[in-house]
Amino acid sequence: MSVLKSRRGQSKAEFVNTANAIYTETLWFLSRLSSRFSRLLAADTIHAAHEIVANAEAANSMIVVDKLRYEERTRYLLRARAAVGALDIQMAHIYQILMMNPKGAFSNEISGKRAIEKLDKMAESLGCMIDEETKLLTGVMKYDKQLLKKKGASL
Repeated sequence: MSVLKSRRGQSKAEFVNTANAIYTETLWFLSRLSSRFSRLLAADTIHAAHEIVANAEAANSMIVVDKLRYEERTRYLLRARAAVGALDIQMAHIYQILMMNPKGAFSNEISGKRAIEKLDKMAESLGCMIDEETKLLTGVMKYDKQLLKKKGASL
């Protein structure tokens, strides 16, 4: 039986869902750009987004039952968080570059004002997800550390 949406809490694996949403949003963002910009900027950017997903999925597959698994999971979580930081910086650079010529940033012909609005909206959406993922990954690492301490006697 399903839980009503209003009564649902945050899943312990929400960091995986957010990582996947970041990847999808990043890909969507890059696909909207004109070919000259996407050709120069897309590969490194999508690679950073992929690293978030790959490491989040790997961390989620680890269950903290002992110190070794805890350390392995923490490595994946740290790599995911580093990739989030790299993506954030990459997206900031892309935003700055595109704001130099917002009208030429997109594959379709739109006005300069509309292009700026579109860039701002896209950057805001992705930025919020990036901030959320950083919080989630940090929260998971804190939770895992507490869990390991609780299990400390049985290790």
